[in-house]
Amino acid sequence: MSQNGFDNGGISGVCKWAQLPDEVEFVLSVLERLARRYGHRQALMGIEIINEPNTTTSWPMMNVTERYKAVDPELAEGTGPIGFDRLKDFYVTAYHRLRDADKDALPTDKAVVFHDGFDIEQWKDFMRGDDGRLAPEFENVVLDTHQYLMTAEMMGCPQTVEGYDDFVRNTYAPMIAEMSEYFPVIVGEWCLFNSVGCGVDPHGGQSVLNGEEGAQAETLTAEQKRSLYQGVAESQLAAWSKGSGFYYWNYKLLTDTVNTPG
Repeated sequence: MSQNGFDNGGISGVCKWAQLPDEVEFVLSVLERLARRYGHRQALMGIEIINEPNTTTSWPMMNVTERYKAVDPELAEGTGPIGFDRLKDFYVTAYHRLRDADKDALPTDKAVVFHDGFDIEQWKDFMRGDDGRLAPEFENVVLDTHQYLMTAEMMGCPQTVEGYDDFVRNTYAPMIAEMSEYFPVIVGEWCLFNSVGCGVDPHGGQSVLNGEEGAQAETLTAEQKRSLYQGVAESQLAAWSKGSGFYYWNYKLLTDTVNTPG
């Protein structure tokens, strides 16, 4: 029943997973099976509990019910955001299920990773003991945050080269540095996509698939585009270096409406 209602969440336009105890239990059982199957593999860094839960913070900005129209409106009834209290309880339960020694648990040299639900500030008191440090019952926990320039645009970042650079250096970089005092932080998704580069405002990455037309003509020369992408790459890499690692999102979902013939 989807944890976010996105096109990556299983059922576009539906977000009811957290409301359904059987679905929540199913996810926990999958995590246990993943731990048993892969937990002792040398190549495994860790297991992330769930991808991009759509929370009360992100729900208004993501506008799921309009952006991702449900194929079955009846199935989508009751769709809504996930509250942070519920999400935090789920993460704690998932952690203990993954680490359960009686079920051939995930060893503590493998990380348990949790996504910030698009609000990284929510996690400063999470899993803390009375001394403010990570409570002894939790070991090797990593915070995952996904940060895109298109999201920055939705938050008011000016759609200019200077605007991107300023936002990354003065918003993203200190944010990652601050949260790294609480958990190891990885930027699990980022890329170079931005409105200046594609020549049109895609309103947070929308496309011809959901009603947003692309640019009709190229607005930048090849050299200007190269300079733009090199610049936003440099500033983002500097910001993400404040944390413990990053993964570049390089999967190309759509054709380039400007440069792809036809």
